[in-house]
Amino acid sequence: MKKLLALTGIVSVMAILALVVGCQTAAVNQSEIATSKKEMLLSQAGFKVKMVTTPKQQQQVSILAVDKVSAVKYQGKLYYVYPTAKKDQILVGKQAQFDAYKQALKAKQASQQAQQNAQMAAGSPVWVGETAGPRHITVEEFDGFGPLNPMQGD
Repeated sequence: MKKLLALTGIVSVMAILALVVGCQTAAVNQSEIATSKKEMLLSQAGFKVKMVTTPKQQQQVSILAVDKVSAVKYQGKLYYVYPTAKKDQILVGKQAQFDAYKQALKAKQASQQAQQNAQMAAGSPVWVGETAGPRHITVEEFDGFGPLNPMQGD
């Protein structure tokens, strides 16, 4: 009986460790996917990949905002620069490429909004988490409830 309990405990610990590692990997993969999608949009808009090779370039790239397109001046001309996740490359474009990127981003957001509206029209709930009240209670909101009367404590 003691051996069975010990074996069950060991298997349980291993399963929990595997679950924790799996969750961490999923979180990292989600951020990598979001970054790669942004890089893909920038490339499609015409941004060019430039390698960061010298220590001076690496220092300048480290100053740039993470996960954002930054406007920089180089030899009197305006460029838009996006450092990749590894910071060993940058994506560089001019005003025309940046405008194309903004249009692609708007189109992507409109597509996502249309998809959410279609889900709501179909009756499937769209959950929105937000905090409200003095105790910061998480409010779960979805399509399907009628108006609530705040005077009755609903």
